[in-house]
Amino acid sequence: MADRPVTKLDKSDVLAGLFAVWDDIDAFLQGLPEADWQTESPLPGWDVKALVAHMVGTESFLSGAAPPEPDVDVKTLEHVRNDIGAMNECWVRHLSGESGAAVLARFREVTESRRKVLTGMSEDEWNAVTPTPAGMDSYGRFMRIRVFDCWMHEHDIRAAVQRPPSDAELAGPASQLALDEIAATMGYVVGKLAKAPEGSRVLFELTGPLARSIRVSVDGRAQVVGDFGGRQPTATIRLDGLQFTRLAGGRPMCPSRSQDVELGGDKDVAAQIVEHLNFVI
Repeated sequence: MADRPVTKLDKSDVLAGLFAVWDDIDAFLQGLPEADWQTESPLPGWDVKALVAHMVGTESFLSGAAPPEPDVDVKTLEHVRNDIGAMNECWVRHLSGESGAAVLARFREVTESRRKVLTGMSEDEWNAVTPTPAGMDSYGRFMRIRVFDCWMHEHDIRAAVQRPPSDAELAGPASQLALDEIAATMGYVVGKLAKAPEGSRVLFELTGPLARSIRVSVDGRAQVVGDFGGRQPTATIRLDGLQFTRLAGGRPMCPSRSQDVELGGDKDVAAQIVEHLNFVI
């Protein structure tokens, strides 16, 4: 069993976001020049093709496929930091010799297969506890993490080829679900990584098309809360919503959007939290 309450998410909502981000990636990659597929991405050691190969590999793994045998010991590569990274690298290296169009065809094939499987899942299967990148939780939570991962990689691809999203392109279910997943980790970031002191009330004020407020209270343990019970925050962090996602994912900020990060209240605590925002392993 999970060591915390199981996250139960509406299947139709999560799948709408997952299928939408797959569609967005497909449309963006359609007709992408081969040279752009070889453009270095914000992730060390990976070009655009590697990002797509990684997504192909993850969905193939979830379909029951074993990772291909690598041509080198992938665990010795500098940018590989754990077993998940090693598995990812098996797929990246396996597909590195294929053209961008061929990798896109693989992406379409595996995501089409996954759509059918996911659509046909029962509610019991959807809510069943399973290993996820965030620990033991529901399969639905795992699929929200898939939305987050694919959405982040869409923006990694955009950053690589210097085609940042418009405000309209940031609208939609995938963006909101990716932000929901990031928001759910902020208790861990504030309490475990940044070690905010007992009694802290931290407010993240996100601006722009991904605007929302995220509140974390440290009361014995740090957790995301809906409000502070009428009390004021002790530390505030205000920045563009897309930039928040980039920092949380350990990526460089998007140069086309405001890079201002405004700290308020206990600025030392706020700065410590910003420094430890990256929760992605």
